[in-house]
Amino acid sequence: MLYIFLMDKLRIGVAGAGNISDIYLRNITGVFSPMVTVTAIANRTREKAEKAAERYRIPRVCTLDELIKAEDVALILNLTAPDQHYKLAMAAVQAGKHVYNEKPLCITREDAAALLKTAAENKVRVGCAPDTFLGAGMQTCRKLLDDGWIGRPIAGAAFVMNHGMEAWHPSPEAFYKTGGGPLFDVGPYYLTALVNLLGPVARVSGSTRKSFETRTVTSEPQAGTIITVDVPTHVAATLDFANNAVVTLVASFDVWSHSMPYIELYGTEGTLRLPDPNMFRGAAYVRRYKAEAWSEIPLVMHHTDDCKDAGEWRGGANLRGLGVVDMADAIANDFPHRASGDLAYHILDVMHGIYEAAASGVYYKVKSTCECPAAFQKC
Repeated sequence: MLYIFLMDKLRIGVAGAGNISDIYLRNITGVFSPMVTVTAIANRTREKAEKAAERYRIPRVCTLDELIKAEDVALILNLTAPDQHYKLAMAAVQAGKHVYNEKPLCITREDAAALLKTAAENKVRVGCAPDTFLGAGMQTCRKLLDDGWIGRPIAGAAFVMNHGMEAWHPSPEAFYKTGGGPLFDVGPYYLTALVNLLGPVARVSGSTRKSFETRTVTSEPQAGTIITVDVPTHVAATLDFANNAVVTLVASFDVWSHSMPYIELYGTEGTLRLPDPNMFRGAAYVRRYKAEAWSEIPLVMHHTDDCKDAGEWRGGANLRGLGVVDMADAIANDFPHRASGDLAYHILDVMHGIYEAAASGVYYKVKSTCECPAAFQKC
């Protein structure tokens, strides 16, 4: 496979110019520009792609088919809707291109497995969001665990709860359709953070409910639109990890307010309180077994030397796209990338397993596994 670099930069083609694309494009053409370059962008509505190309000085606007065939694109950043992830990603790897999907990797396990198999056959890589676990907040927590600050992790609790997207998102319907809901939309941030810290999940149990059959959009430009809800909006699960830690997870779009932590991990020698796994930064707190109070831990940093704006990296801004940059570095230097397809497949398997356990009333034994992503060594 001929990897296409320009002055050691991996050439990226962006598929999708929707709501999430702005932060990716800002970072990839800004703080990450010394490491990667965007050569083309495509979107089903060409006008959106043209606006993004003008704003971020992307050389070419094209169709999705043209993007797949483009000779100056080595990796496709797939920011299409979840139900389009598989189709476009499969076309990309069949064309001999690397692909990095927004989460989830695919809607179904079967499609995700087929994608990874085809990519391996074509000797290209698959990456997938979320990449927030690569930020300073979660990497600090990883170091604390690896260094034994709370001893051996034995249990934990994770809460991702709000009242949905219809009050603020410009196009919230997809969040209530297959591939959405609190588990599939926000859950991957929490599950990926937990797997990064504790390793793979061995089995899950679950309970789910759909609290409202419809939702009324109050955000513009779709205010007043009625959304039919197709997926569970409140999910409670127990995660049994391969290392024997047991973690409770609650994911809900039915909660107006709460005072629960994002994630806490309980060890034989203390407790670790994690920052928001949907962000790249945030305070990490430890309270060891004899301590009288919580201690805030200074964040570790990494990879600042190669950034266009090291201050922005150190400042813990919204660095979505960090997983793409890590993948580009891994391709160039032949090491495993961290936000990998195998990791994303395991998260997908766990999420489907929670639904299946809820439907059957019995544990789901997770069939997949993955390697715990390597921690950053430069801190």
